Amino acid sequence: MNLTITAYSTALFSTWYFIEEWGVLFDAGDGMISALLQKSRKVDNVFISHADRDHLTGLLQFNQLNARPGQPVIHYPKDASSFEALESFSKKFDTQVAQTQWIPVTEGDEIPIARDLLVLPIRNGHVPAAPEVIKSLGYQVVQTRKKLKPEFAHLSGEDIRQLGERIGRENLSIELRSKLLAYSGDTPVEDGARWDNTEILIHEATFLGQGEDIKVRTYGNKHSTLEEVMEMVGAIHIGKLVLGHFSSRYTHEEIDRAIMYLCDKYAIGIPVYRLLPGATVVDVLAQEPINR
Repeated sequence: MNLTITAYSTALFSTWYFIEEWGVLFDAGDGMISALLQKSRKVDNVFISHADRDHLTGLLQFNQLNARPGQPVIHYPKDASSFEALESFSKKFDTQVAQTQWIPVTEGDEIPIARDLLVLPIRNGHVPAAPEVIKSLGYQVVQTRKKLKPEFAHLSGEDIRQLGERIGRENLSIELRSKLLAYSGDTPVEDGARWDNTEILIHEATFLGQGEDIKVRTYGNKHSTLEEVMEMVGAIHIGKLVLGHFSSRYTHEEIDRAIMYLCDKYAIGIPVYRLLPGATVVDVLAQEPINR
């Protein structure tokens, strides 16, 4: 699977990831529209992880330039009330965006973005909230396909056709799902099993996990440390890892050294890519992995 991911992610300032082949934008931080320019017209579905300003301040200009009947569709956590205010303001400020769809979503929803692709919202613990309250989400893209049930595999094509007429074609097959890509959003490391067997995992790693980091991350919303992410990845099966949302307190050299050290520590053999603070990457997966 070849995907073109253009992205920027620096903690506190801006985060966004554009998956060109799917017309999907995960988060919409500041500077997104000036980086994508005309390519932003390819975005059909926007999935916002939470209401922190560094993940949504690019929405207004993006919407003003690209709104058309029914598009784009902006998905957001159902209990994050900031989005209702933002929708109301945008429609008053730019009357031409009135037909943009703003859709609250929650864990358990299945959002079709193509004939065989679904986006699944996944609750995370970035914003502390009661169990029934959804204010922060990650997202997973799954591919669906139908497979003939094993008990019918020996039948001829004509027998299968006739059987389908009798019992209904929907009863002939089972649905198989493949996890193509997952976007963690801002989140502490939680249940690694949710990402297991994902081809591409995009995960935040705000802090490197040393010294003063421990004090900083105990306040406010919850984030991941790089070491926690790498330990989790070492225990599950994924195809490629993209790390972002690093704090700008770190130099590029500090981040790269920490990644390399932890790749060795946790025997990470898969390709690992990273978005360094302050840098827009046009095609993330076309870059040389940091651990190769």
